[in-house]
Amino acid sequence: MKKWYAVIGDPIAHSLSPFMHDSWFNEHGIDAAYIPIHVEPSQLEKSFEAMKLLGISGFNITLPHKQSIVPLLVKLEESAMQMNAVNTVHSDGTRYVGSNTDGDGFVRSMLVHSVDKTSKVLLIGAGGAARGIAFALKRAGFTDVTITNRTFRRAEELAAETGGSAITLASSEESLNEFAVLIQTTSVGLAADEALPISLERVTAGTLVADIIYNPLETPLLKKAEEKNCVTLNGVGMFVYQGAIAFEKWTGVQPDTEKMIKLVTEKLGGTYVNN
Repeated sequence: MKKWYAVIGDPIAHSLSPFMHDSWFNEHGIDAAYIPIHVEPSQLEKSFEAMKLLGISGFNITLPHKQSIVPLLVKLEESAMQMNAVNTVHSDGTRYVGSNTDGDGFVRSMLVHSVDKTSKVLLIGAGGAARGIAFALKRAGFTDVTITNRTFRRAEELAAETGGSAITLASSEESLNEFAVLIQTTSVGLAADEALPISLERVTAGTLVADIIYNPLETPLLKKAEEKNCVTLNGVGMFVYQGAIAFEKWTGVQPDTEKMIKLVTEKLGGTYVNN
């Protein structure tokens, strides 16, 4: 019987997940389909029950349901428990299991750049995305992670949970030349006229500057980083790798991530450059 998968969210029409997963199903000759489903917050529980009744094999969750889905699942993997948020659900044969592949997806995209795990990393932000990345960096073996945030208390709390350190935004800007990797996780940059989340005045040429936003492909922060001769990384890699981890959970197949990064980049109007 043909298997089916989905992504749920509100809104959902903009999602590139159906394009990505259907491409992988076709590439590997897997008899399956992947569809977007618009689910309003008030309908989440009913929608989940309906999907189970219709035999869904697995699904992704995007905003605003990543935390709301948690109490509806009877089992969570460690990644989801740490974040109290789920972006991927798969079946273990008897029940639906929630996990979170966002943080690990980002780290995989970053490691393509051969980043030394002893590098001094500055994580900008302390929200859900930063939380996932902080735990993923720890799992991957990064030993020197500093967190900065406009609300310093939240940076302190996340640093305490992940074994990192916290620094004020002003102090991080003053000491920016000490960091080999900058990871921007806030929503600043979604609009072209927004201010930078952090000043790059003191950044060192060659620093890896990453922004988890992938639309636009080049945020104001990444444009400024290029002017400073930094290495830049947008959010396409994170998007593709988090999807690839989900695909592996569902099918046992490791898809071609480099090819998909190229396809997604071009679909968003950009030009793919193999680093």
